[in-house]
Amino acid sequence: MGILNVTPDSFHDGGRFDSLDAATGWAGAMARAGAAIIDIGGESTRPGSEPVAVDEEMRRVIPVIEALTAVLNVPVSIDTGKAEVARRALRAGAAIINDVTALRGDPQMAETAAEAGCPVCMMHMLGEPRTMQENPYYEDVVGDIKEFFRRRIEFAVSRGIKAENIILDPGIGFGKTVQHNLAILSRLDEFSSLGRPLMVGASRKRFIGTIAGEEDTGRRLPGTISANVLAFANGASIFRVHDVAENFQALKVAEAILLKSGRSGQGPAGA
Repeated sequence: MGILNVTPDSFHDGGRFDSLDAATGWAGAMARAGAAIIDIGGESTRPGSEPVAVDEEMRRVIPVIEALTAVLNVPVSIDTGKAEVARRALRAGAAIINDVTALRGDPQMAETAAEAGCPVCMMHMLGEPRTMQENPYYEDVVGDIKEFFRRRIEFAVSRGIKAENIILDPGIGFGKTVQHNLAILSRLDEFSSLGRPLMVGASRKRFIGTIAGEEDTGRRLPGTISANVLAFANGASIFRVHDVAENFQALKVAEAILLKSGRSGQGPAGA
Protein backbone atom coordinates (compact mmCIF):
# COMPACT_ATOMS: atom_id res chain seq x y z
CA MET A 1 0.00 0.00 0.00
CA GLY A 2 1.63 3.19 -1.21
CA ILE A 3 1.04 6.30 0.89
CA LEU A 4 -0.18 9.43 -0.87
CA ASN A 5 -0.72 12.23 1.63
CA VAL A 6 -2.26 15.31 0.03
CA THR A 7 -1.76 17.30 3.22
CA PRO A 8 0.43 20.23 4.22
CA ASP A 9 1.45 18.73 7.57
CA SER A 10 1.98 14.95 7.43
CA PHE A 11 5.05 13.98 9.42
CA HIS A 12 7.26 12.86 6.49
CA ASP A 13 5.82 14.06 3.19
CA GLY A 14 3.53 16.95 4.12
CA GLY A 15 3.27 19.48 1.31
CA ARG A 16 5.08 17.36 -1.29
CA PHE A 17 1.95 16.26 -3.15
CA ASP A 18 -0.47 19.14 -2.70
CA SER A 19 -0.81 19.74 -6.46
CA LEU A 20 -2.81 17.41 -8.69
CA ASP A 21 0.13 16.81 -11.03
CA ALA A 22 2.50 15.96 -8.19
CA ALA A 23 -0.01 13.64 -6.54
CA THR A 24 -0.95 11.73 -9.68
CA GLY A 25 2.65 11.51 -10.80
CA TRP A 26 3.78 10.00 -7.51
CA ALA A 27 0.84 7.59 -7.41
CA GLY A 28 1.74 6.36 -10.88
CA ALA A 29 5.35 5.87 -9.84
CA MET A 30 4.28 3.86 -6.79
CA ALA A 31 2.01 1.66 -8.90
CA ARG A 32 4.84 0.96 -11.34
CA ALA A 33 7.11 0.12 -8.40
CA GLY A 34 4.73 -2.59 -7.17
CA ALA A 35 2.05 -0.91 -5.07
CA ALA A 36 -1.15 -2.97 -5.10
CA ILE A 37 -3.13 -0.19 -3.36
CA ILE A 38 -2.74 3.59 -3.33
CA ASP A 39 -3.87 5.07 0.00
CA ILE A 40 -4.96 8.71 -0.25
CA GLY A 41 -5.30 10.85 2.86
CA GLY A 42 -6.29 14.47 3.26
CA GLU A 43 -5.95 14.81 7.03
CA SER A 44 -2.76 14.26 8.98
CA THR A 45 -3.00 11.92 11.96
CA ARG A 46 0.54 12.48 13.22
CA PRO A 47 0.86 12.95 16.99
CA GLY A 48 -0.48 16.36 18.00
CA SER A 49 -2.25 17.02 14.70
CA GLU A 50 -5.49 18.99 14.55
CA PRO A 51 -8.65 17.77 12.77
CA VAL A 52 -9.54 19.05 9.29
CA ALA A 53 -13.01 20.19 8.23
CA VAL A 54 -14.97 17.85 5.97
CA ASP A 55 -15.10 20.32 3.08
CA GLU A 56 -11.36 20.92 3.19
CA GLU A 57 -10.58 17.21 3.37
CA MET A 58 -12.78 16.55 0.33
CA ARG A 59 -11.21 19.46 -1.55
CA ARG A 60 -7.84 17.81 -1.08
CA VAL A 61 -8.67 14.19 -1.91
CA ILE A 62 -11.58 14.02 -4.38
CA PRO A 63 -9.85 15.52 -7.44
CA VAL A 64 -6.88 13.20 -6.89
CA ILE A 65 -9.09 10.11 -6.57
CA GLU A 66 -11.02 11.04 -9.72
CA ALA A 67 -7.81 11.59 -11.68
CA LEU A 68 -6.14 8.40 -10.46
CA THR A 69 -9.05 6.04 -10.95
CA ALA A 70 -9.37 7.27 -14.54
CA VAL A 71 -5.84 6.19 -15.44
CA LEU A 72 -4.56 3.64 -12.91
CA ASN A 73 -5.47 -0.03 -12.78
CA VAL A 74 -4.71 -0.13 -9.05
CA PRO A 75 -7.38 0.17 -6.35
CA VAL A 76 -7.45 3.38 -4.34
CA SER A 77 -8.22 3.49 -0.63
CA ILE A 78 -9.45 6.57 1.18
CA ASP A 79 -7.75 7.22 4.50
CA THR A 80 -10.45 8.97 6.51
CA GLY A 81 -12.55 8.71 9.63
CA LYS A 82 -15.39 10.76 8.19
CA ALA A 83 -18.34 8.99 6.55
CA GLU A 84 -19.16 11.90 4.25
CA VAL A 85 -15.62 11.95 2.90
CA ALA A 86 -15.67 8.17 2.48
CA ARG A 87 -18.99 8.24 0.60
CA ARG A 88 -17.81 10.94 -1.76
CA ALA A 89 -14.49 9.16 -2.28
CA LEU A 90 -16.24 5.89 -3.12
CA ARG A 91 -18.41 7.70 -5.67
CA ALA A 92 -15.24 9.20 -7.14
CA GLY A 93 -13.77 5.72 -7.62
CA ALA A 94 -12.13 4.66 -4.33
CA ALA A 95 -12.55 0.99 -3.52
CA ILE A 96 -11.37 0.66 0.10
CA ILE A 97 -11.98 2.59 3.34
CA ASN A 98 -9.00 2.94 5.65
CA ASP A 99 -10.39 4.23 8.95
CA VAL A 100 -7.89 4.98 11.72
CA THR A 101 -10.79 5.28 14.18
CA ALA A 102 -11.98 1.70 13.50
CA LEU A 103 -15.53 2.96 12.79
CA ARG A 104 -15.66 4.90 16.06
CA GLY A 105 -15.07 8.42 14.78
CA ASP A 106 -18.28 8.81 12.79
CA PRO A 107 -21.51 6.93 13.65
CA GLN A 108 -22.36 6.69 9.93
CA MET A 109 -19.09 5.09 8.81
CA ALA A 110 -20.16 1.49 9.43
CA GLU A 111 -23.35 2.00 7.42
CA THR A 112 -21.32 3.64 4.64
CA ALA A 113 -18.94 0.69 4.41
CA ALA A 114 -21.76 -1.85 4.60
CA GLU A 115 -23.76 -0.18 1.84
CA ALA A 116 -20.68 0.03 -0.39
CA GLY A 117 -19.75 -3.60 0.26
CA CYS A 118 -16.10 -2.58 0.14
CA PRO A 119 -13.08 -3.67 2.18
CA VAL A 120 -12.55 -1.62 5.31
CA CYS A 121 -9.39 -1.39 7.37
CA MET A 122 -9.93 -0.82 11.09
CA MET A 123 -6.97 0.52 13.03
CA HIS A 124 -6.34 0.53 16.75
CA MET A 125 -5.61 3.93 18.25
CA LEU A 126 -5.48 4.84 21.92
CA GLY A 127 -7.22 8.19 22.30
CA GLU A 128 -7.00 10.66 19.40
CA PRO A 129 -4.06 12.11 17.45
CA ARG A 130 -3.85 15.22 19.63
CA THR A 131 -3.42 13.22 22.84
CA MET A 132 -2.52 9.64 21.92
CA GLN A 133 1.15 9.87 22.86
CA GLU A 134 0.54 11.28 26.34
CA ASN A 135 1.67 8.37 28.54
CA PRO A 136 -0.11 5.50 26.74
CA TYR A 137 -0.71 2.51 29.03
CA TYR A 138 -1.81 -1.11 28.50
CA GLU A 139 -2.12 -4.11 30.76
CA ASP A 140 -0.82 -6.19 27.84
CA VAL A 141 -0.58 -4.27 24.59
CA VAL A 142 -1.14 -7.26 22.28
CA GLY A 143 -3.86 -8.80 24.42
CA ASP A 144 -5.61 -5.45 24.81
CA ILE A 145 -5.53 -4.77 21.06
CA LYS A 146 -6.78 -8.28 20.29
CA GLU A 147 -9.76 -7.72 22.56
CA PHE A 148 -10.37 -4.34 20.93
CA PHE A 149 -10.36 -6.00 17.51
CA ARG A 150 -12.76 -8.73 18.64
CA ARG A 151 -15.23 -6.07 19.73
CA ARG A 152 -14.80 -3.99 16.58
CA ILE A 153 -15.23 -7.02 14.30
CA GLU A 154 -18.40 -7.97 16.19
CA PHE A 155 -19.67 -4.40 15.85
CA ALA A 156 -18.83 -4.17 12.14
CA VAL A 157 -20.52 -7.46 11.31
CA SER A 158 -23.58 -6.45 13.34
CA ARG A 159 -23.85 -3.35 11.14
CA GLY A 160 -23.78 -5.32 7.91
CA ILE A 161 -20.09 -5.34 7.02
CA LYS A 162 -19.00 -8.75 5.77
CA ALA A 163 -16.29 -10.33 7.91
CA GLU A 164 -14.26 -11.13 4.80
CA ASN A 165 -14.10 -7.40 4.02
CA ILE A 166 -12.36 -6.51 7.29
CA ILE A 167 -8.63 -5.74 7.51
CA LEU A 168 -6.95 -5.08 10.85
CA ASP A 169 -4.17 -2.60 11.61
CA PRO A 170 -2.67 -2.66 15.14
CA GLY A 171 -1.77 1.02 14.79
CA ILE A 172 2.00 1.26 15.18
CA GLY A 173 2.76 4.63 16.79
CA PHE A 174 -0.87 5.48 17.53
CA GLY A 175 -0.91 5.68 21.30
CA LYS A 176 2.09 3.41 21.79
CA THR A 177 5.55 3.73 23.27
CA VAL A 178 8.62 2.29 21.56
CA GLN A 179 8.30 -0.84 23.69
CA HIS A 180 4.62 -1.21 22.80
CA ASN A 181 5.48 -1.00 19.09
CA LEU A 182 8.21 -3.59 19.44
CA ALA A 183 5.91 -5.95 21.35
CA ILE A 184 3.25 -5.66 18.63
CA LEU A 185 5.68 -6.32 15.79
CA SER A 186 7.34 -9.25 17.55
CA ARG A 187 3.98 -10.84 18.48
CA LEU A 188 1.97 -10.19 15.32
CA ASP A 189 1.35 -13.92 14.93
CA GLU A 190 -0.92 -13.74 17.98
CA PHE A 191 -3.45 -11.77 15.92
CA SER A 192 -3.82 -14.70 13.50
CA SER A 193 -6.57 -16.20 15.67
CA LEU A 194 -8.81 -13.32 14.56
CA GLY A 195 -8.75 -14.72 11.04
CA ARG A 196 -8.38 -11.39 9.24
CA PRO A 197 -5.51 -9.91 7.16
CA LEU A 198 -3.10 -7.71 9.07
CA MET A 199 -1.81 -4.37 7.81
CA VAL A 200 1.30 -2.77 9.28
CA GLY A 201 2.09 0.94 9.03
CA ALA A 202 5.58 1.34 10.44
CA SER A 203 7.00 3.47 7.64
CA ARG A 204 9.55 6.02 8.87
CA LYS A 205 7.82 6.38 12.24
CA ARG A 206 9.26 7.87 15.39
CA PHE A 207 10.03 4.57 17.13
CA ILE A 208 12.46 3.76 14.31
CA GLY A 209 14.20 7.07 14.79
CA THR A 210 14.35 6.55 18.55
CA ILE A 211 15.95 3.12 18.21
CA ALA A 212 18.36 4.20 15.45
CA GLY A 213 19.15 7.61 16.92
CA GLU A 214 17.89 9.24 13.73
CA GLU A 215 15.72 12.34 14.06
CA ASP A 216 15.45 12.92 10.30
CA THR A 217 12.49 10.96 8.88
CA GLY A 218 14.26 10.93 5.52
CA ARG A 219 16.94 8.66 6.99
CA ARG A 220 14.63 6.00 8.44
CA LEU A 221 14.15 3.79 5.38
CA PRO A 222 16.52 0.99 6.50
CA GLY A 223 14.70 0.71 9.81
CA THR A 224 11.36 0.69 8.00
CA ILE A 225 12.46 -2.18 5.77
CA SER A 226 13.71 -4.14 8.80
CA ALA A 227 10.39 -3.70 10.61
CA ASN A 228 8.36 -4.71 7.54
CA VAL A 229 10.41 -7.81 6.72
CA LEU A 230 10.05 -9.08 10.28
CA ALA A 231 6.37 -8.17 10.32
CA PHE A 232 5.96 -10.17 7.12
CA ALA A 233 7.62 -13.18 8.74
CA ASN A 234 5.24 -12.79 11.69
CA GLY A 235 2.09 -12.75 9.59
CA ALA A 236 1.44 -9.28 8.16
CA SER A 237 0.22 -9.20 4.57
CA ILE A 238 -0.28 -5.50 3.77
CA PHE A 239 2.42 -2.89 4.29
CA ARG A 240 1.57 0.81 4.24
CA VAL A 241 4.76 2.53 3.09
CA HIS A 242 6.18 5.76 1.72
CA ASP A 243 8.88 3.94 -0.29
CA VAL A 244 7.24 1.27 -2.40
CA ALA A 245 10.12 0.11 -4.59
CA GLU A 246 12.56 -0.48 -1.75
CA ASN A 247 10.08 -2.22 0.54
CA PHE A 248 8.64 -4.31 -2.28
CA GLN A 249 12.08 -5.62 -3.25
CA ALA A 250 12.93 -6.43 0.37
CA LEU A 251 9.65 -8.29 0.82
CA LYS A 252 10.10 -10.27 -2.39
CA VAL A 253 13.50 -11.48 -1.18
CA ALA A 254 12.09 -12.26 2.28
CA GLU A 255 9.29 -14.23 0.64
CA ALA A 256 11.76 -16.28 -1.40
CA ILE A 257 13.82 -17.08 1.70
CA LEU A 258 10.76 -18.06 3.74
CA LEU A 259 9.48 -20.29 0.94
CA LYS A 260 12.86 -21.97 0.72
CA SER A 261 12.78 -22.61 4.46
CA GLY A 262 9.28 -24.04 4.27
CA ARG A 263 7.60 -20.98 5.77
CA SER A 264 5.23 -19.37 3.30
CA GLY A 265 4.74 -16.02 5.05
CA GLN A 266 1.90 -13.92 3.70
CA GLY A 267 3.49 -12.48 0.55
CA PRO A 268 3.99 -8.80 -0.20
CA ALA A 269 0.97 -7.04 -1.58
CA GLY A 270 0.89 -7.46 -5.33
CA ALA A 271 3.44 -10.29 -5.36
